[in-house]
Amino acid sequence: MSSTPHASADRSTLGVAVEAVRRASAACVSVQHRLAAGDAITKGDDSPVTAADFAAQAVVCATLVEALGTGIELVGEEDSSDLTDPDHAELLATVQDITSTGLGRSVAADDVVRWIDVGASDGTTDRYWTLDPIDGTKGFLRGDQFAVALALIDEGQVVLGVLGCPNLPTPDGGVGAIFAADAHGTVSHGLPSDTTIDQPIRVASPATVAESRFCESVESGHSDHSQSQQIADLLGITSDPYRIDSQCKYAAVARGDASIYLRLPTRADYVEKIWDHAAGKFVVERAGGTVSDVEGRPLDFSHGARLSANRGVVATSGAFHDQVIDAVTRVLNA
Repeated sequence: MSSTPHASADRSTLGVAVEAVRRASAACVSVQHRLAAGDAITKGDDSPVTAADFAAQAVVCATLVEALGTGIELVGEEDSSDLTDPDHAELLATVQDITSTGLGRSVAADDVVRWIDVGASDGTTDRYWTLDPIDGTKGFLRGDQFAVALALIDEGQVVLGVLGCPNLPTPDGGVGAIFAADAHGTVSHGLPSDTTIDQPIRVASPATVAESRFCESVESGHSDHSQSQQIADLLGITSDPYRIDSQCKYAAVARGDASIYLRLPTRADYVEKIWDHAAGKFVVERAGGTVSDVEGRPLDFSHGARLSANRGVVATSGAFHDQVIDAVTRVLNA
């Protein structure tokens, strides 16, 4: 069920996307370090991650606009309405400071607001980007895993995906990786700006589904852990699940740390947002895996900002996807 890209994105566009995610990741890490040192980041703001969310979106949009022109469309998670409120001048100043760190130069507050609002598209155009500036808020606040997730969608199909995972351990003993996927496949490379080696990655190849390993959310509110255990039992999987925050789960499946990621519906009325899955889904597929909803249908990105035609998400290394879907169906329908 691995999908073929509907249209391709040229390699120069991929390079711009990687640079945008790299810069935003660096800005977010700077905030994490300040939080770890006891810096409240913004006084009177209930969510310290808010400033980093705004800044990461500003950094990504600035990088895309400066390289690709002002005509880009982007569906982002943030808008600038809170920042332009005079009562939030301190928050805007903090976002301006973090954005300057990410871009490596001093920037004006008006430019920050303008860049954030590049992300105000509704996803109804034929070709648009989608961004989650910080995926995995609770992991970010714990000083743990989070991801910067950027994808390009063309006529309802993802054609480019980049995941920045600044705290993800790497096979060589380092920390931090970017996963970039296009029509040629998925590659990973280190996050520091002086790292230029691209390493092609592939999903794991367990001999049987019972030898697979689950990857699931740390937060049980994101997916039902008890149902995941029932599915594992049906499939004969006995290994402990690999629990990790954010779209880093997609990265883990893509590079073979795990073979199955389940995002099971926790509410009948919940509809997934496109920015939570577009980049990660494509990274897995171009590494040889398969991604669908819990009923086995391809994820449909042609309905604006939400996956309204789908329910839940199942990502696997591919070979046993149908078996996993069968087990998911049995448990959800029990």
